[in-house]
Amino acid sequence: MLTKIKIKIQSLLRVEARLANRIGLTPNHLSIAGVVFGVISGFLYYLAGINLSDPAGSRAYLLVAVAFLLTSGFFDALDGVLARLYKKTSIKGGFLDSLLDRYVDAAVYSGIMLGGLCDILWGLLALIGSLLTSYARARSEAENVPMESIGIFERAERIITIAAASLLNLVWMDALRWGILLLALLTNLTVLQRATFFFRKVSSR
Repeated sequence: MLTKIKIKIQSLLRVEARLANRIGLTPNHLSIAGVVFGVISGFLYYLAGINLSDPAGSRAYLLVAVAFLLTSGFFDALDGVLARLYKKTSIKGGFLDSLLDRYVDAAVYSGIMLGGLCDILWGLLALIGSLLTSYARARSEAENVPMESIGIFERAERIITIAAASLLNLVWMDALRWGILLLALLTNLTVLQRATFFFRKVSSR
């Protein structure tokens, strides 16, 4: 849903991409940096959850978790810009980027669930929906059926939802819980949309 906006944002990252290239960074370096920040974000969500008895400390962990999550998303966007700008795109790089994104998704959801910041059931459904949304696109495109921008909740929407719910959670303690519930519903709806789109495309051939 935010794919068009994402493309515009990526076009604004060319200055950062040139700087990254100047200091010798490659798309794979940025992908790895993204997963490191994402995994740390998940651990910070866990710390925020288990320290609810210390409201100030919990809020601090939550705020830093959001910062690390958004930084992870920034590196994820930047690696693609760098790869395209300097003709460094490759099958191996694309595979690695997609694989590491799934680790970030799993780390963040796991941190939120293990920290008790959401109900386990909804957290698991949100995680499953997020992973299957990406899998549906990968499997569809393996059959030469383009899937980008299909569905209401792609990765950008998921990151924004988690970040926004986390910030709102600083003043309303149930915000993140409801945010995960929303993700559980909308990510699985996206999987259904992509499956429906795929079957229609294949049937029309």
